[in-house]
Amino acid sequence: MPGGVSSPVRAFKSVNGQPIVFDRVKGPYAWDVDGNRFIDYVGSWGPAICGHAHPEVITALQGALEKGTSFGAPCELENQLAEMVIDAVPSVEMVRFVNSGTEACMAVLRLMRAFTGRDKVIKFEGCYHGHADMFLVKAGSGVATLGLPDSPGVPRSTTANTLTAPYNDLEAVKELFAENPDAISGVILEPVVGNAGFITPEPGFLEGLRELTKENGALLVFDEVMTGFRISYGGAQARFGVTPDLTTMGKVIGGGLPVGAYGGRAEIMSMVAPAGPMYQAGTLSGNPLAMTAGIKTLELLRQEGTYERLEATTKRLISGILQSAKEAGFSITGSNISAMFGFYLCDGPVRNFEEAKSADAQRFGKLHRAMLERGVYLAPSAFEAGFTSLAHSEDDIDATLKAFSESFASID
Repeated sequence: MPGGVSSPVRAFKSVNGQPIVFDRVKGPYAWDVDGNRFIDYVGSWGPAICGHAHPEVITALQGALEKGTSFGAPCELENQLAEMVIDAVPSVEMVRFVNSGTEACMAVLRLMRAFTGRDKVIKFEGCYHGHADMFLVKAGSGVATLGLPDSPGVPRSTTANTLTAPYNDLEAVKELFAENPDAISGVILEPVVGNAGFITPEPGFLEGLRELTKENGALLVFDEVMTGFRISYGGAQARFGVTPDLTTMGKVIGGGLPVGAYGGRAEIMSMVAPAGPMYQAGTLSGNPLAMTAGIKTLELLRQEGTYERLEATTKRLISGILQSAKEAGFSITGSNISAMFGFYLCDGPVRNFEEAKSADAQRFGKLHRAMLERGVYLAPSAFEAGFTSLAHSEDDIDATLKAFSESFASID
């Protein structure tokens, strides 16, 4: 396997370490093949919001397995999960299930161009929308972690229609629209950036994008693969009260199994085959196991007090991290929204990817190794958000904060 892994950031290159090989996970914990237990704040990169291998999800999956692992045909479970997504996410009137966030973003890009008849798209520096050619422009995440150019093998002709702007910079977006009249199909962004660390939208930014896209006849797309059902039950768009035209989703809606989805206004989604001419298909799309896990996960998240509990847990964690760092004399800035969090070893605030790059990545690597030694598993990159779950207890947070205090004190 290239680099010994199936996805680049897992290789631990940016933290100067060797990847940990997991054997099993349960609740808030992960065990490696040597039997070491870690408190896990990666959560399979976001899906494990109820905790790993939740007993109700496992029971539901066991029942689904008896019926078969793949149908290649419509199943009732797709309809059930579709209804739950449509009920929850303000922008979604119709939804199509796929197999990954990358696949969802690839499809929504084609849909933007098909609906508007325009070729260009605006994305933001540091926002990652999967590894499709047109999106590998200033894409943050693993590309930034490994210090690579966006990617060899991507033709210039493909990325010529990708325009970029700094996140939280409305004026830059206005200029792009002015320079490309009637040529931009839409704007796509992570409403809360999770692939350049953790960056929140400044007041008025999302609202401004909504107005700009309407004024210019373009579509607004929220990539909620990370934020969907994590920062609120209806995602970032419900949390901030800004409704895009289209939304991509993944992670939580599959309950830990491979899944993706895209959806939006019925007028736009009706262009997707077989209802319309824009083609997209997938052998395992709507897989019954993924649908089952997603349904059960959303049922758990609908229980009263869920998001209040997630917010309180995560707020306590990030507050303790910031306090420990400052007590040890480190420059640090960080925040959380519900069950997502992040911090940078630099003075803040961090409003965009360029400012995020000023963080001390070398010192973060030392911190990461020190935390592993104390049984806490953080994302092996300074450019990734962290995730908490309903399974993280007060004792887990206590142990984590003790590890942070000791780790900050142990590194220079």
